Amino acid sequence: MVSVDDLELNTKFAKEHEADFPILADPEKTVANAYGVLGPSGLARRWTFYIGGDGKILYIEKKVAPATAGDDLAAKLGELADKGLIKRKK
Repeated sequence: MVSVDDLELNTKFAKEHEADFPILADPEKTVANAYGVLGPSGLARRWTFYIGGDGKILYIEKKVAPATAGDDLAAKLGELADKGLIKRKK
């Protein structure tokens, strides 16, 4: 996950939500610009990038629904695995 917030805000967010994944602090918006997700307001759009082991982008989800994001993510990973684009963990 990438956020244009600073490290302090990201750390607070992670603790409040018991996040078990890393959050990249990108206050200079370098990564957000590189991936084309910076909106006109200066905030990053909530897009999900599925990146293969070779570093190539396999799919970009541009309509992320926070309420179902976890289930949607799991379903897309299953779909990509079914197509042989990623490996399933055993």
